[in-house]
Amino acid sequence: MASGQERILRRRIRSVQSTKKITRAMELIAASRIVRAQQRVEAARPYAEQITEVIRQLAASGAGLDHPLLQPRDEINKVAFVAITADRGLAGAYNSSIIRTVERAVAEQRSRNVDYSLAVAGKKAESYFRWRGYDLMYAGTGFSEQPHYENARDLADSVIELYEQGEIDQVQLVYTRFLSMGTQRVTTRRLLPIETGAITERRDDEGLTAAYEFEPEPNEILEHLLPRYVEARVFSAMLEAAASEQAARQRAMRAATDNAEELIKNLSIDANKLRQAGITTEIMEIVGGAEALRQATHTPDHEAFREMEFQQS
Repeated sequence: MASGQERILRRRIRSVQSTKKITRAMELIAASRIVRAQQRVEAARPYAEQITEVIRQLAASGAGLDHPLLQPRDEINKVAFVAITADRGLAGAYNSSIIRTVERAVAEQRSRNVDYSLAVAGKKAESYFRWRGYDLMYAGTGFSEQPHYENARDLADSVIELYEQGEIDQVQLVYTRFLSMGTQRVTTRRLLPIETGAITERRDDEGLTAAYEFEPEPNEILEHLLPRYVEARVFSAMLEAAASEQAARQRAMRAATDNAEELIKNLSIDANKLRQAGITTEIMEIVGGAEALRQATHTPDHEAFREMEFQQS
């Protein structure tokens, strides 16, 4: 009985050890990818800052801020949510946090009798919302870990077109913001209409600015730049989400590795106890057999003893 249980425990220990090797490897891979993801975030930041600066200069040069992407609607009848998740799991609560945030936001809009639509990036969000019958106007997959600008452009263009046509009145961007290796936060920001304060306010550290002459006219340049500004914001969110995904996966795999080590330790203790119990039982059987043999060897035959007594009498 004990030997059979011991074999089961040993088999389970080997299985957990194999799982531990996989989770450890995934942890190391995620750790190496975080660095590259952070570098991509930093590399894309100057582009977003410069395009914002150009728009600011255009506004200062007399460009009108009456572009459709800048004008808020008087009445909000339909809100679009852009949700950025991952294509894969094994990242703790990374995907579920985004999904829950979008679900709560959709429920809030429904309670106000406001319609909604979803544009999602990542297989996890697509499969979740599509299976539950949500209204998906766009779904992009296969690029969550290494997004490219073309992916952001496709997603941004899909919501820009509908916003300019008046089919949606507001666009909210939901993603995970990368703050540090240990801190990532689900963030909801308005994507459309573009907040004019973000592109017209001067920073305190700017100092004196040069005077520019624009050709063609500032309004024409602004019309072409505003969609690029929206694309840059979506791309920046995708890059931060990619870094957050790897950080979440590293933490999840580290926790899984630690749990595997603890489980192996406990199973080894149980297996050793069973092994010691089996050895103790075998020793007791050997000692008991030896004692029985010793008693049988030194005990006289009672029939022979009685026959000797009869002859003597």
